[in-house]
Amino acid sequence: MKEVLLLVTFVLSATISQAQKTEKELIKNTETAVKFLNDTIPNGWKKKGNITFLFNQSTFNNWLAGGENNLSGNLGINYDFNYKKNDWTWDNKILASYGLLQTKNASFEKKTDDRFEFNSIAGKKAFGEWYYSVFLNFRTQFTKGFIYGKDADGLETRTENTNLLSPGYLTFGPGLFWKKNDNFKINLAPLTSKLTFVDDFYTSDPAYVDGSYFGVDANKTMRYELGFYASTYYKFNLMTNVSMENILNLYTNYLEDPQNVDMDYSLAIVMRVNKYLSANIAFQTIYDDNAFRGFQIRQVFGLGANYGF
Repeated sequence: MKEVLLLVTFVLSATISQAQKTEKELIKNTETAVKFLNDTIPNGWKKKGNITFLFNQSTFNNWLAGGENNLSGNLGINYDFNYKKNDWTWDNKILASYGLLQTKNASFEKKTDDRFEFNSIAGKKAFGEWYYSVFLNFRTQFTKGFIYGKDADGLETRTENTNLLSPGYLTFGPGLFWKKNDNFKINLAPLTSKLTFVDDFYTSDPAYVDGSYFGVDANKTMRYELGFYASTYYKFNLMTNVSMENILNLYTNYLEDPQNVDMDYSLAIVMRVNKYLSANIAFQTIYDDNAFRGFQIRQVFGLGANYGF
């Protein structure tokens, strides 16, 4: 009986060892194949984009639990256009979204989303999957932003607070770029310039004290910073027809309060129903103590129509 048990144990050990060896070889061969495909991507442009429209409508009639008729819509664009030529790579991404909400008893239409961002990074292969790089990031909004309140009579009021290019952010600098593939990238730029643009309409307003309008001093239109910038882009499939896109940007200013790190994190989850319909979740959080001493949070969820191009 002991001999049989020893024989069974030996056979199982050999089988497990062979399975592990086969699994390792399979993983190694897969990685080699992926690397080969990445290295043999043809030169030229590679373009891909998606347009999404989210719509929401609610109507109440004699609804005792309460509610207010409302209508909202959100239009978003996510477009990549990347170029490759031998050891050179140039990746570009446009993110734009705009949304409005109208409720029956509100005095004003209100924005549910307002964003424009352009990212561009060019690189020359250095070693392995690393590139010498230079990048540019530009962010702003499309239309005026307001702070809402009520007057002494209880009527809704609004005060203009932001606008197109107020603020506008331009960030650029040299660095090192790591690119596993189009869905996984990291950029490190230790000498990054950041320009914050605003209209002097806001900085000349007595309501804003020195340095309180997105860090721009009174009666000025621009703020300059020099610091360290790091960004990560990672997109993957959670499961079939469900994708998750993550974008994280970090920045610290060498010239003032370097311990305060600015953060901008965006998450986009797309759950595709079919080619033209999907459920979309968009989440973004920003920490920038020059704009607001706390986290700014934006979240949008809805069933939408989408078109890929």
